[in-house]
Amino acid sequence: MPGPSPLRKHLTLSTGERIVVAVLVVAAAAAAGYFTAFSQMRRIAARVAPVNPGDATEIGALRAAYGPDRNSEHWEEWIVRDFFKDARSGVFVDVGANHHQRFSNTYYLETVLGWSGVALEPQKKFAGDWARYRPKTTFVPLFVSDVSNREATLYVTGNDLVASSSREFTEAFGSVTPTTATTTTLDDVLDRLGITRIDFLSMDIEMAEPQALAGFSIERFRPRLVAVEAHPPIRQQLLDYFARHGYTLVGKYWRIDSENFWFAPLVDTATP
Repeated sequence: MPGPSPLRKHLTLSTGERIVVAVLVVAAAAAAGYFTAFSQMRRIAARVAPVNPGDATEIGALRAAYGPDRNSEHWEEWIVRDFFKDARSGVFVDVGANHHQRFSNTYYLETVLGWSGVALEPQKKFAGDWARYRPKTTFVPLFVSDVSNREATLYVTGNDLVASSSREFTEAFGSVTPTTATTTTLDDVLDRLGITRIDFLSMDIEMAEPQALAGFSIERFRPRLVAVEAHPPIRQQLLDYFARHGYTLVGKYWRIDSENFWFAPLVDTATP
């Protein structure tokens, strides 16, 4: 029978060489497993890390000064308290107010610091609890937009937390139920209620903020601090609006809260 081919003879390994190859294979497999596990750990860490992990010290300072509890969804309540240094008896306007306490940016202001204000929320189901638990606030069941007395369609999630005029936006949070709401401009409500100044304006109406701001005479009411939810598609519109009206981002709060824009006038001459 013919002997092994020259190529096969060339590839034949001695016992020692086989041991070396086996060690290398095991080492390579271990390294591959290590890097796979490392990659998985990095992906997990990216999901659970805070939005601004480098700002833990700043958040910790707010927690130490104003925490540990809060009613707002994230750090909003602590930021408002920090800006006003827990001043008493201010005036707020809460656009997209939703529940009277759950995820509220203004609950602490009223119930602890004695502020009063206006809550604008088209979901009428919340009106009773606002009247019961927030007596210093006037609840207005209208949808804030750039025109008044129009009918708008609102899409609401099953848990009532998200309500938007954009069906596509709301459906990203689950099944939705369409409902109708009457629109108003912010100017019309404030004039009707005799509001002449605002210390804190909170606006969270799920992508409809530019339209709501178009119906607001910001120079006339001159809020000292504005928190407006800033979804990426409308961020430039918000920046342009406030720049045109002499407002600037409060930089230290953007480092802590990147979901909202925090604006203040370039020159603040008012006191709450």
